[in-house]
Amino acid sequence: MRHYLDFEKPIAELEGKIEELRRMSEPEGLNLADEVAKLTQAADRQLRAVYGKLTAWQKTQVARHPERPKASDYIAGLIAEFTPMAGDRAFGEDTAVIGGIGRFHGRSVVVLGTEKGSDTESRVKHNFGMARPEGYRKARRLIEFAGRFHLPVISFVDTSGAFPGIEAEARGQAEAIARSIEACLEAPVPMIATIIGEGGSGGAIALAAGDRVLMLEHAIYSVISPEGCASILWRDPTQTATAAEALRLTADDLRRLRLVDGVVSEPMGGAQRDREATIAAVGAAVWEALTPLLGLDGAMLKAQRREKFLDMGRDALI
Repeated sequence: MRHYLDFEKPIAELEGKIEELRRMSEPEGLNLADEVAKLTQAADRQLRAVYGKLTAWQKTQVARHPERPKASDYIAGLIAEFTPMAGDRAFGEDTAVIGGIGRFHGRSVVVLGTEKGSDTESRVKHNFGMARPEGYRKARRLIEFAGRFHLPVISFVDTSGAFPGIEAEARGQAEAIARSIEACLEAPVPMIATIIGEGGSGGAIALAAGDRVLMLEHAIYSVISPEGCASILWRDPTQTATAAEALRLTADDLRRLRLVDGVVSEPMGGAQRDREATIAAVGAAVWEALTPLLGLDGAMLKAQRREKFLDMGRDALI
């Protein structure tokens, strides 16, 4: 059964009626094709009307939709011969960050992703995509591995942020995130990052400081969640929608601010309505972004990457 968000209730009602008519027609042999067609057209119009004017808070809800493709889905759909690599060689394994080597369009690559999980069991296993220090140290290890063997890096980011627990802080969470960002910036190979759902705070930047940063149309990318922002600034959870607007966290906002390099369109109604098409679109966008970088040497890549991020700060001061 499809999961509907609160603002999708009118769509849910129409699609519910369509499903009911289809169930009625099968055992009874009734011809309800005309009624189904009319309701299908109405549902399509309603879907386009709703998704044509989403607020920032509604986009946040779409970005968090439990049925959106996860990092593991993109890896399974786009990366051939994927071989996972585990551990940070210092403390242990963190399943919130997945990574390994494989082939993308026939080329060997290193792949990283923050994995939220798709059901209760897998969400608990992957700690809801919130990495501990060893996850970011694993990411750093794999990025450095990519540099040594001249392999491009592809990352898929979907996290509300780094794990905030005491034990994570005790093991050097801030340092681990900073070192992972440093590894991204210093990598002598191309790196393409894609925000596929939530891009939360330093936990996202740790895997996203690449040559090109892409975002799905209904993904979000921000220094803090709308709930956290409302709690800090207003001390009032009812201000969450206001905070979402103020944060400028949508793909359109970030493209306009030149903080991301490209936006990948989603199927009408969000990535969850056609997962295969979304994965294919992301694969095409990643390959298009990666191709012109493959001929550049490490020094040129690092210099361009440095200027890219310094320009963001310069623009902010204008």
